[in-house]
Amino acid sequence: MVTKEENQSLTQVGPGTPGGELLRRYWHPVAAAAELTGEKPIKAVRLLGERLVVYRDTSGAYGLVAEQCSHRRASLAYGRVDDEGIRCPYHGWKYDAAGKCLETPAEPPGSTLKESIRQPAYPVERLGGLLFGYLGPRPAPALPRWDVLAWEHGERWVQRHSVIQCNWLQCMENSVDPSHLYWLHGVTAHLANAMDHYEERHDFTIFDHGIMKRRTSADGEGERVDQHPLLFPNILRHVLKSRDSGKLVHNLQIRVPLDDTHTQVFMVLFAPGQGARTPPDADTPFEFVTMRDAEGAYRLDLVLAQDVMAWETQGPVADRSTEHLGAADKGVHIFRKLVAEQIEIVRQGGVPLGVSADGGEGGIIELEVINQRIGLARPQTELVAQA
Repeated sequence: MVTKEENQSLTQVGPGTPGGELLRRYWHPVAAAAELTGEKPIKAVRLLGERLVVYRDTSGAYGLVAEQCSHRRASLAYGRVDDEGIRCPYHGWKYDAAGKCLETPAEPPGSTLKESIRQPAYPVERLGGLLFGYLGPRPAPALPRWDVLAWEHGERWVQRHSVIQCNWLQCMENSVDPSHLYWLHGVTAHLANAMDHYEERHDFTIFDHGIMKRRTSADGEGERVDQHPLLFPNILRHVLKSRDSGKLVHNLQIRVPLDDTHTQVFMVLFAPGQGARTPPDADTPFEFVTMRDAEGAYRLDLVLAQDVMAWETQGPVADRSTEHLGAADKGVHIFRKLVAEQIEIVRQGGVPLGVSADGGEGGIIELEVINQRIGLARPQTELVAQA
């Protein structure tokens, strides 16, 4: 059983909290690159309990700074950009992407006030159609080049989903809870009359980047394997078959902790093949997807909305001290234990799972994804080598 104190440690994301300090060791998306345009180059965002603005200046470079101006606390979300940075709309103070104050227009000639001002600012990088921010200690580690973000042999597009009204941990526990698949999503309704002949085994292995899940199922049609990872701390890597085209679509579902009770899901999707080429720095189509209809009801025809219903109805922060876990919750237990262990590693000054401490550039991280149920019978790395 998780105590109330342990639950608080696992779920809080703000500065100085145990969970927040762990999460600050990783890069997180703050926006889709396509959301910033020449007409609307500034966007207010939240990340790990902090109010920020992400912007694209007139030279095409990106910045990520605290939303409230260091002068009189007005919002930079309503400011202006030029080729040097962002200017406050209230009194015109201007900052570059490193937070250096460049101008304080109303000060007298010769004033050195600007030299003592620093606006909180964070590194931001663009990859795979997303803008990632890093709020942790410097130097920043390498931004992982997950395969779906960095592949070129196909088409890539990005989604941002409506904000989820609950803590990020509820979303991620779902990713190591395979027994929910049949009841929540109904994908085995065709087995309703043959459950006595259906068997399934779930295995969870901790590896360099998180937890590899492997589901082996057997029924009258034979044995099939579904293998895909939870990328620590907050990413699900998956592959599905498009209902429209029949193509295999690989995806990253990134569950971004906005604060203790709100989570933003970004999804990057990639369909390999058919001569299409999409460099990781290319302009990427973007769409917003809502999980509720006009009346506010869950769109339960969508698999993702079914998940959201289950996550949100646990409460803004699930009270894990009142749960009753069973044998089928093995993956949930492993994930919670891993989060607690990584919190302690950071507390002691160490480097948590999957973080490149040297900050160097890395190559594409290929992930061993299999889904025989939809025809992906070999690891994706083998198929990429043949592309």
